[in-house]
Amino acid sequence: MKLSKQILICTVAAGLAAPMSVSATNGYFSHGYGTKNKGLAGGGSALPQDAMIAATNPAGMVWVGDRMDLGVALFSPQREYTVTGDATPDGAPFFDLAVENVESDSEYFLIPHFARNWMLDSDSSIGLTVYGNGGMNTDYPGSAGFGQGTFFGASAGGKANTGIDLSQLFFNVSYARKINDTSSWGISAITAYQRFKANGLAAFSPFSSDAANLTDSGYDDAFGFGVKLGWQGEVNTDLTLAASYQSKISMGEFSDYAGLFAEQGDFDIPATWTLGLAYEIASAGTVTFDVQEIMFSDVNSIGNSFLPNLQTSQLGNSDGAGFGYEDMIVYKLGYQWSTNPDWIWRVGYSVGDQPIPDSEVMFNILAPAVMEQHITGGFTFKTSTDSEFNFAAMYAPTNSVTGPNFLSGPTPDQNIKIEMTQWEFEASWAWKF
Repeated sequence: MKLSKQILICTVAAGLAAPMSVSATNGYFSHGYGTKNKGLAGGGSALPQDAMIAATNPAGMVWVGDRMDLGVALFSPQREYTVTGDATPDGAPFFDLAVENVESDSEYFLIPHFARNWMLDSDSSIGLTVYGNGGMNTDYPGSAGFGQGTFFGASAGGKANTGIDLSQLFFNVSYARKINDTSSWGISAITAYQRFKANGLAAFSPFSSDAANLTDSGYDDAFGFGVKLGWQGEVNTDLTLAASYQSKISMGEFSDYAGLFAEQGDFDIPATWTLGLAYEIASAGTVTFDVQEIMFSDVNSIGNSFLPNLQTSQLGNSDGAGFGYEDMIVYKLGYQWSTNPDWIWRVGYSVGDQPIPDSEVMFNILAPAVMEQHITGGFTFKTSTDSEFNFAAMYAPTNSVTGPNFLSGPTPDQNIKIEMTQWEFEASWAWKF
């Protein structure tokens, strides 16, 4: 395939990904990157198998050869919230919600990815990887809240339909080099793009430092830059270890939402680190195990608590209210085996404590990222010596968090439950050169 054609495919893939990179599994980060790694519950940082490994550990790129991977996932999150308790409003300054169960619309999303690796020589490579890092979407109908919206936005002069739409797209340019015959290092320069909109929050205007840029402003976008570092090395012929670190990415501000997010619309992307191993069990297959931490609390707009910040400072200020996310550690266990030279099979399971405390459920009606477990499976079918088809499926069982509505009265008299279930099916095609 000519280089110009490959670049064209990359450009098309990037254009497709930009408006549709919505996922929310580990917090609002994707549970994994690349079809093969997703079949292993998002693990496999020490088992490089395709050019998407740069999204997890760029050191693996030098081991996968000249290849291109192109794929798409169908992601389906089902989100809802339930309010129980006293249905009688206590009046200002209290903020009661309607006692009801409301399901979010918009349950299907397409998430493309693209990766290309070029071997410069036998010991080094460069690569380009384009993928959705994560996101969050909620779309509650205007019929909620007695027809005024979840947070009664229509009664405050705004939109009734309520929710947010956050998408993050990464462009990684990677360089990897072998240290010796059994180890390597790698680095990725990351260009990050994100876009966001929020609807139905007009009733929070009295709590905002910039009510004109709080809600109902359509999409705003921002760019930022970061770096990912990686290492991989064999301990012996059966055991390989890996480590990677992605820096915090300072993003441009969402100026259209300067009255919503802390620090006048700032919404940086948290740092992450990953440790992994791959252990080959003779001819029985390979076990992978990864540990990943996502440091949500380092970003004020994500980590600041909703209360007491809402009472002591306005939305949009540096110490303004956020979503109250805590840091999240995820454990990912995978197993891969082959039944013949053309078929490779994968299964995986991941678990981690979701990042939302029960004291933060009210604002997280907008972002109910409460998933804790992921069950995965997948396969690779080698269609020829130079191409292969890959498939992965993920199911995240229903999980919920219940907590009080602290704004419902002098003594909280309402409880809110936020919950989510997820499915994902991903397919990709790979060409080897």
